[in-house]
Amino acid sequence: MATTMGTRVQPDLEKTVSRRSHSNVPPQELLANEADTELLATLGYKQELRRNFTMLEVFGIAFSIMGLLPSIASTLAFSIPAGPVGMVWGWFLASMFIFVVGVAMADLGSAMPTSGGLYWWTHYFASPKTRNALSFLVGYSNSLGLIGGLCSVDYGFALMFCSVIVIARDGNWTPSNGVVYAVFLCCVLLHGVLASTLSKVMGKLQTVFVAMNIILIIATIIALPVGKHLSSERNDAHYIFAQTENLTTWPTGWAFMLSWLSPIWTIGAFDSCVHMSEEAANAAKAVPYGIMMSIGCCWFLGFIIMIVIGACINPDLESVLGSSFGQPMAQIYYDAIGKSGTLGLMSLLFIVQFAMGLSILVAASRQTWAFSRDGALPFSSFFRPISKRMGYIPFRTIWGCVLLAAVLGLLCLIAPAAAAALFSLVVAGNNLAWGLPIFCRVVWGQHKFVPGPFYTGDYFSKPIAWVAIIFLVFGIVLAMFPVGGPNPTPQSMNYTVVINMAVWGGAVLYYFVDARKWFTGPKITIGVEGLTGEQQAALTAEGLDLGAVEGIVPGGGLTEPRVEGASEKVREKGDMDSS
Repeated sequence: MATTMGTRVQPDLEKTVSRRSHSNVPPQELLANEADTELLATLGYKQELRRNFTMLEVFGIAFSIMGLLPSIASTLAFSIPAGPVGMVWGWFLASMFIFVVGVAMADLGSAMPTSGGLYWWTHYFASPKTRNALSFLVGYSNSLGLIGGLCSVDYGFALMFCSVIVIARDGNWTPSNGVVYAVFLCCVLLHGVLASTLSKVMGKLQTVFVAMNIILIIATIIALPVGKHLSSERNDAHYIFAQTENLTTWPTGWAFMLSWLSPIWTIGAFDSCVHMSEEAANAAKAVPYGIMMSIGCCWFLGFIIMIVIGACINPDLESVLGSSFGQPMAQIYYDAIGKSGTLGLMSLLFIVQFAMGLSILVAASRQTWAFSRDGALPFSSFFRPISKRMGYIPFRTIWGCVLLAAVLGLLCLIAPAAAAALFSLVVAGNNLAWGLPIFCRVVWGQHKFVPGPFYTGDYFSKPIAWVAIIFLVFGIVLAMFPVGGPNPTPQSMNYTVVINMAVWGGAVLYYFVDARKWFTGPKITIGVEGLTGEQQAALTAEGLDLGAVEGIVPGGGLTEPRVEGASEKVREKGDMDSS
C-alpha cells in the first residue's frame, strides 16, 4: 500500500503501478502507456482518448485559452475605471490569490487526474447525503461556464475584428449588433470545424499558440513605450503605481476591487489542464504543473503588461473607455504607434484571440463529454460515443458546445450589457465549480485524500484550500455587481445574477425533480467482472455506480492505488484487510 504513518503519499506514478497488460486499452491501437491507463482505471474509467499531450502542451492549452494580451484587451473596461493603481496592483493582488486557487486544484489534479475531475472530486469527497446533488451542480456549472468562456472569447474576437475595420476606415463605420453576431457566429463555426479535424496536431498547435502569445506580448512591450516616447511623453512612475481614479459611482475602494475582474476573467482557464487529463502523458504530473505554470506566467507577464499600459495610456481615461474604435486597447495602440502600427498589432491580437477560442472549445468539449459519459447531460447516449475516424475525439460534444455557444451568443443582439454578462458567467460559474470540490475535500473528505506526486504537504494543504475557497466566494459576489455603480439602468445592469441563477437554479431544480431518480454520480466504464467482491463493495460505498455501465470491456480491473483510497470505509468496518 502506498501509505506512510501520519501522511499518506502516492509515489511517482511509474514506480507504483504494475506492468501487466491491461484490457482497458483497445487492442487495435495503443492510446496511452500502461501507467496512465492503470491510474485512470483506479478512478473507474477505461482509456478512450489518445494521450498525445505532453506536459508543455498541457500548459500550452491553458496558457493559450488565457490568451494574456487579448484577454487584457477584452477586459480593460473593468480595470481602467480604477486608474493605473487598479490596473497594476489590482492585477498583481488578484493574480496572487488565483495562484493559491491553482495550487489547491493542483493537489487534487495530481491525485485524481480525470477529464471530469471537478464533479468527480466533488462526488468522491462530499458527504453521502449531498454528493449526488453537489456533483450534478458542479458538472453543470463547469460545463456552462466553459461554454460561456467560449462565447466571451469569440465575442471579444468579433469586437476586435470589427475594430480593425473601424480603424482602417478612420472611424467612419460603426458595426451593428447584427454584424458583431455574424462575425461571432462565423468564428464559432470555424472553431468547430478546426477542433474536429485537427485532433492529431492539436497538442502541437498549443506550442504554436504559446509562441504567438509571447511574440504579441514582446511586440507590445517594445512598441508602446517606443512609440509613446516619439509621439509624446510617457506617464511617470508615480502615475503608474500610485495614481487612483474612480470613473464609477461606487466608492473608490470598491472600484479598485472591481478592477480584479480583469485578471479573474483572464486567468480563468487553468482548469482546462484537468479536462485534458485523459489526453495527457503522465497526467499526475502534467496536470498540476500545467496549472501552476500557466497561472504563474500570466501573473508575471500580465503585471509587466499592465505597467507598460499604465506608462503609455492617455491620462484622459474617459476618452480611452469611450473610444470610437470600440476597444480601449485599440485606442491605446493608436495613441502610441499610429494607424499602421495599430492595424498590425490589432490584427495579431485578434488572431491570438481566435486561437484562444479554439483551445477553450477543446477543453469545453472534454468536460461535457466526461459529463455525458456519466449520464448527466440530456441526450447523454448521443453525446457519449468517441469518434475513432476523427482521431479518438468527442466529435459530438464539440458540435454540441458550438451549437449552445451560438445560442448564448444571441445575447450580442440585445445590448452590450447583456453580452458583457457572458464574461461574468465564466467567472461565477467556474468559481463555483472550482470551489465546491476543494470545500468538500477539507470539510468531509480529508481522511480519504491520497496525494499524488505533487502535494503541498499536510501543514500547508488545508490552509491553502481555505484561502482558495474564501477568494472564490468573493469572486462570485464580485462578478454580480454592476460595474458602473449602484442604481443601474437596464442598459448598465449586470445580468450575471440573472444568468447564473438560471443556470444554478435550473440545475438544482432539474436534479430534484428528475435527475435524483437516476443520477448516482460517476459511472464505472471498465469491466466489473474483474473486480473482487471487496473492491466492488468499496466502490459502491463511495457512491460509484457499478450497475449502469456502458461499453464494459471484459477483464478490466482496479489497481491498488485507488483501491487503497476507495476501500477505507470497508477496511474500517473490518470487511477487508490491507493488501
